[in-house]
Amino acid sequence: MEISEETVMVDSSRLKSVVWRDFDRVKKGDKCVAVCRHCKKRLSGSSTSGTSHLRNHLVRCRRRSNNDISQLLATRGKRKEGTLALANYDFEQELRKIEKTSLMKTEFEEGQTKDGTTVVGISTFDHKRSRFNLARMIILHGYPLSMVEHVGFRTFVRNLQPLFELVSFAEVEADCKHIYHNEKQKVAELLEKLPGKVSLTVDMWVGKADAKYLCLTAHYIDDTWLLNKKILNFIMVDPSHTEDMLSEFIMTSLMDWGMDRKLFAMTFDDSSYDNVACRIRERLSQNRFLLCKGQLFEVRCAANVIKLMVQDILEALDEVIHKVRDSISYIRSSQAIQGKFDELSLVVGVSSQRSLFLDNPLRWNSTYVMLDVALEYKEVFSVLQEQDPAYTACPSDIDWNRARTITSFLKLFVEVSNELYNGHDTYSPLASDGLVGGSGGESADSRSSSSVTLAICNNGN
Repeated sequence: MEISEETVMVDSSRLKSVVWRDFDRVKKGDKCVAVCRHCKKRLSGSSTSGTSHLRNHLVRCRRRSNNDISQLLATRGKRKEGTLALANYDFEQELRKIEKTSLMKTEFEEGQTKDGTTVVGISTFDHKRSRFNLARMIILHGYPLSMVEHVGFRTFVRNLQPLFELVSFAEVEADCKHIYHNEKQKVAELLEKLPGKVSLTVDMWVGKADAKYLCLTAHYIDDTWLLNKKILNFIMVDPSHTEDMLSEFIMTSLMDWGMDRKLFAMTFDDSSYDNVACRIRERLSQNRFLLCKGQLFEVRCAANVIKLMVQDILEALDEVIHKVRDSISYIRSSQAIQGKFDELSLVVGVSSQRSLFLDNPLRWNSTYVMLDVALEYKEVFSVLQEQDPAYTACPSDIDWNRARTITSFLKLFVEVSNELYNGHDTYSPLASDGLVGGSGGESADSRSSSSVTLAICNNGN
């Protein structure tokens, strides 16, 4: 710093506040100026200005290390003139402590600054644990790894805990992988210690842009006779993979987990993968790992069996279903037609509180709901056809009778499905196309984050 001849340096050591360790007090004429020793910025240094603005500058000064700034801001009480006295603090000594260990207990005496902020209490800061929690949060909620480099996030963390050393994209990625490998090791040890066998379910999901995902889930009974499941693998599969390549990948995964000797049965969510199951059974039978020579190995997916039966039922009602869909679409095409339909419902005396529902053709249970609700408005559809010449899709009496008969059968399948999935989460690997929470036609992208979260965060718990 250049000092002119008219400038007089004031001995800062005689000043009581600890902030003067980082400032030079310069007197120029009748005015005193405080010059930062790090960035050379000049601030008011008169005795009437206090030292709060100097402390605030030290927090923001980029050329000064702020690792221990929270201790610097600890207060011992108010001075008579309203300014705060800073606690005596050995920055170099505390910096060495931070380098030696990530665990630190920070003590603050209660006090209040001029701007109303409060410093209070005793806290324990564990840097290693904080990094673990950050990585686990990203995994748990599916946040992008790049968030750790966002300006807003870094500013928030720096203000929340100045002692936390901000991490980069590569560092948080390494932390996430470290958590995954630790949890994978826990699951591997758990499966290894199981006294019984393990069954495997294989799910193939189709996401956006025809991306395919494969999920391997292990099911087993623990020592307390409770059914458990662990997601072993969740990966994207190249659509060009043949049945041989798919079976080879599953076998490699089984051997990686050490489950080729403990496998009891395998279930695919679609019967189109029967050849893959046969290839895996042949491989395992060569080493005599399977019970009863593999006769119990391939187990049909109950959801898939129900879906196939329901498809046969709906094929017999295909024409009626199209008429009901067209009728509902016509009624919902404008507010005027919808209003007219509601008025006719009151005239006819329909007491149902349910509204017309347009199904998702890929989910048969939604088709059941659509037909069940439409049957309650059967008379209203007929009256609307008489009063609205533009409405030509009304089902006939024979169509309604067929729909009522088919719906009574579908109700049984819905009840069975509800029993199958009672207590299961919507990402259950047992889910299949067309069932509640199933994967048919639904983007796997919306579920992949939760599945990976289960695999990484919940395995071994």
